[in-house]
Amino acid sequence: MTEGVPQPEREPATQPAAEGGRGRSSEATRAAILRAARARFAADGYDRATIRAIAAQARIDPSMVMRYYGSKEGLFATAAEFDLRLPDLSGVPTDRLGETLVSYFFTRWEGDATLPALLRTASTNPSGAERVRAIFANQLGTAVARMVADPDEAPRRAGLVASQLLGVALTRYVLRLPPMVDISPAELIAWLAPTIQRYLRDPAPG
Repeated sequence: MTEGVPQPEREPATQPAAEGGRGRSSEATRAAILRAARARFAADGYDRATIRAIAAQARIDPSMVMRYYGSKEGLFATAAEFDLRLPDLSGVPTDRLGETLVSYFFTRWEGDATLPALLRTASTNPSGAERVRAIFANQLGTAVARMVADPDEAPRRAGLVASQLLGVALTRYVLRLPPMVDISPAELIAWLAPTIQRYLRDPAPG
């Protein structure tokens, strides 16, 4: 997705800022663009976020956004990098895996707007959907494989776990359905943990 993104040649040590007259390094410029992009994608979704709005928030000329990232899709692909930072669950008692995993996810989501932004984009944009698939296949799938009794069942069990976690995230953070917004994280964990535990450790049906 980032193929063809032009790399600056003979990049000067600093770039002129759009406001204030102060110079800004190439690294700082990239970081400012990414911060602005994440904010705009989170607030507006992929389709409504514009390069011009991202550039304005970063206080930089729109041409510089294109110079560093090539296109809106290229910028999104970089801005949407998301590390679930899943904890090491190897020391967690087997009968508490569901509760521990769900508790971690809601702690992560409550303090980070990036994944909800990805979910907004994934619902309307193929690149966003692919990013979410990759995150959950590569990160959650690997973690689930370490928790299940039969590694051959890991992909299916990981998919079931993702369906619950993403469904709650979508209704709570994106659609903002009142019952899901109003319920406390502790209550959500209490409702979801037994289901996630079953997906991870119960025998497969049949």
